[in-house]
Amino acid sequence: MYRDRSTGEAIRYQNEMASIANIVKSSLGPVGLDKMLVDDIGDVTITNDGATILKLLEVEHPAAKVLCELADLQDKEVGDGTTWSALYMIHFV
Repeated sequence: MYRDRSTGEAIRYQNEMASIANIVKSSLGPVGLDKMLVDDIGDVTITNDGATILKLLEVEHPAAKVLCELADLQDKEVGDGTTWSALYMIHFV
C-alpha cells in the first residue's frame, strides 16, 4: 500500500542524467547525428564525439560531473567508446 516517494533531489538527479543520455545517444554509431554546442561567449562547436559533447556540457549535479569526467578519462586512456561508456553508466546508476 505504501509507495516509495522520491525526494526532489533524486528526481532532479534522474532528470539530469536522462537529459544527458538523450543528448549523447543520438550521436552514437555510424549514422550518429552532429550536435551544435554554443558556449557563453558564443563560440560554436559542431561534433558527434561523445567526449567533446560531455566536456562542453555545463552540469551541476555531482554525479553528472563524475559522468563527464569518466568520459574524459575514457577518451584519454582508450581514445574511443566515450558515448557508449557514458550511456552504460547512466543505465546502471
